[in-house]
Amino acid sequence: MTEKTASEKAPASGAVLAVLFLGVLMGALDIAIVGPALPAMRAQFAVDERSVAWVFTIYVLFNLMGAPIMAKLSDRVGRRLVYTLDVGLFALGSLIVATSTYFEQLVIGRAVQALGASGIFPVASAVIGDTFAPERRGRALGLIGAVFGVAFLLGPLLAALLLRFSWHWLFLINLPVALLLMIASWRLLPGRAQRTPKPFDWAGTLALSTALSSLALGLTNLDSRALGSSLLSMRAWPLLLLAAAATWLTVKVEKNAVDPVLKPAWFATRQVKLVALFAAAAGLGEAAMVFIPDLAVSALRMTAQSSSYMTVPVVLALAIGSPAFGRALDRLGPKPVIVSALSSLALGAALIALMSTTRVSLSVAGALVGLGLSGLLGAPLRYVVLEEVAADERASAQGILTAFTSIGMMLSGVLIGAIAASSGGGAAGYREAFGLIAIIVLVMLGAAFGLRNRRAIPAKSH
Repeated sequence: MTEKTASEKAPASGAVLAVLFLGVLMGALDIAIVGPALPAMRAQFAVDERSVAWVFTIYVLFNLMGAPIMAKLSDRVGRRLVYTLDVGLFALGSLIVATSTYFEQLVIGRAVQALGASGIFPVASAVIGDTFAPERRGRALGLIGAVFGVAFLLGPLLAALLLRFSWHWLFLINLPVALLLMIASWRLLPGRAQRTPKPFDWAGTLALSTALSSLALGLTNLDSRALGSSLLSMRAWPLLLLAAAATWLTVKVEKNAVDPVLKPAWFATRQVKLVALFAAAAGLGEAAMVFIPDLAVSALRMTAQSSSYMTVPVVLALAIGSPAFGRALDRLGPKPVIVSALSSLALGAALIALMSTTRVSLSVAGALVGLGLSGLLGAPLRYVVLEEVAADERASAQGILTAFTSIGMMLSGVLIGAIAASSGGGAAGYREAFGLIAIIVLVMLGAAFGLRNRRAIPAKSH
């Protein structure tokens, strides 16, 4: 446990939490509302489905690369500066996208957006660690985690409203919100930086960025319908080999770095190793939910439009469960909360795999999955990391957690598509894929009992 810094002793206010909540909501909403705009984008720029997929791919790639770097900068130069910069970058990217006259410009804008968004969540988590007392951190992190459920509820509604005018308004709406957030964050967030700045870890940053970007590109180039042949293609295996080599180089470089962007000592403790694995499992489950509408179409003969409503139980459970798990975290500590979340996620995936698919069974299973995700994407994992690392390394460690979640999401898309295709597609293929997810999460559940069993500080009465 590290000694409290001056910023930690400062009273936390609802205004600080509101700034963090709205910043994360802005980034999350942009993911939720961009999907409905793709047909209009494809028509305007006259590109095919493979090309328009880069609207998502480039966002995932730069979000994955940017999270550890932005988080590290936050530890070095202060939360306030980097959070404000991230919001500003997100707004700049939104402006580039909205004013695009050719498709390449739109893709560049999405990359800038992702770079800004990559630091918002980890820096927000670090600010909570800096400004909230330990007995209140779980509740605050839970509210931030609930943002994603709120975003995926509001996203389609907001998209439906703004698309009546033009898809450009999905991005232009970010500008006034970002301006207000930049002003508020500069006034309210802590500005503490390292007292004696050390040389920036350029070598480690380059090696880590190479490892993450080559892994992301290699995975996105895999064809889930022909996994074996695509894995051996020149578009995939050289990138995956480069990712492995760059990962080895990152570990070697960071061991000797003065101020590493990825500190090997973080993974010396069992707690951090386990929560990194749980973050990847959360990403695996989160991405799997994308396939629920397709399963509903195959098994229940629902239309594409009506099948999208089958994700509502997931989103509602995510929005309700995150603050509830956060409050439980303050009372019980992280271990029972993480065990409960993994149990719910495994049970939901198992129900999809083993039960006959009906609207009721799929809704119940989706709610269980959403409840499990609310306990993994929100407070508990980030709470553990806040407790395990030094105060001036909190954001960096949160960025790594974000990266592991993104890696799990990318792996999920490849695995589910590959298993579903190899099993003949349709409902049977998807059920088999969810069975594999249930098995993976059950293994993680067994590992969760190895977490340190520690009760949190009892909540004070207010």
